[in-house]
Amino acid sequence: MALEWVVLGYAAGAEAIMLVLLTLPGLDALRRGLVAAVRSALKPLLAVVPFCLFLLMDIYWKYETRPTCDQEHACTPSEHLRHQKSIMKSQRNALLIAAALVLYWLLFSVTSLVVRIDQLNQRLEKLKRQE
Repeated sequence: MALEWVVLGYAAGAEAIMLVLLTLPGLDALRRGLVAAVRSALKPLLAVVPFCLFLLMDIYWKYETRPTCDQEHACTPSEHLRHQKSIMKSQRNALLIAAALVLYWLLFSVTSLVVRIDQLNQRLEKLKRQE
């Protein structure tokens, strides 16, 4: 199962890098190429959404099927520690899922806004030339 989390981490990292590059001021010369690259990467990165839902169901399944210690002394200290580690990993993984989904949404929104701004700038230049 660790491979899925590594893949999701790399996808979230790639989304974050693309988002930073799109929003970084001073890269106007590279902006068109960046926008084209990000727009072409958005469709394959859409696979992150169902992948995150699958991993979220996996966390839920692990939560539902975890062993419980009904009585005070029913679990050994090692079982209790393993249970606590499992909870911490599930929380970390849920944060990774949330980060990947939010970063994808932000990347999509920022890319749409940058494209719209470019279109409006082109329209403005066209109107200025006509005057």
